[in-house]
Amino acid sequence: MIERHEHWSDGWYRPARQWHSPHFCARADDEIISLVVIHNISLPPFEYGTEAVKALFTQQIEPDEPDVFMRSIRHLKVSSHFLIERDGRLTQFVSCNDAAYQAGVSCFGGRAGCNAFSIGIELEGCDFEPFTALQYQQLIGLLHQIADVYPIEAITGHQHIAAGRKSDPGHFFEWAQLQQAGLPVVTQYQYA
Repeated sequence: MIERHEHWSDGWYRPARQWHSPHFCARADDEIISLVVIHNISLPPFEYGTEAVKALFTQQIEPDEPDVFMRSIRHLKVSSHFLIERDGRLTQFVSCNDAAYQAGVSCFGGRAGCNAFSIGIELEGCDFEPFTALQYQQLIGLLHQIADVYPIEAITGHQHIAAGRKSDPGHFFEWAQLQQAGLPVVTQYQYA
């Protein structure tokens, strides 16, 4: 894979905290990482700062977890490359050189299976309220760092690659902030 950059090592972004997820697979040797997918997540739903997202992505939800919803998702094998919390803290779960289990059934530019060629970034939040200024600051900086290392052609939302199935990051997400930062945003419906 591509890499010769002071902030990166084997697809790991050094400034991020690292919590290694088992939910990934190797990318094909000739795969070009050309897409970034933006998501939102809160666990339990609409709660922030619980560490539950990390527990889900690292397969550490306990069998006796008191929250019924958390117990119900314990079996899921999902992850993302990055999580940006409400206060801007950045955590990485999967090397960008590998495919995180983040996009599911998806299509972008006529190509199905976006996990194979994308990097996923989760924002702690939901579809029903704005994200924080600290999250946008961290996100824009991270996107520029990713684009310095990988040939990113587009940044889009989960809602644009899995329409009808996913709605994140939602209508409160401010795509204009990314566009003003000179990032290649694509927000047209790309699922086919």
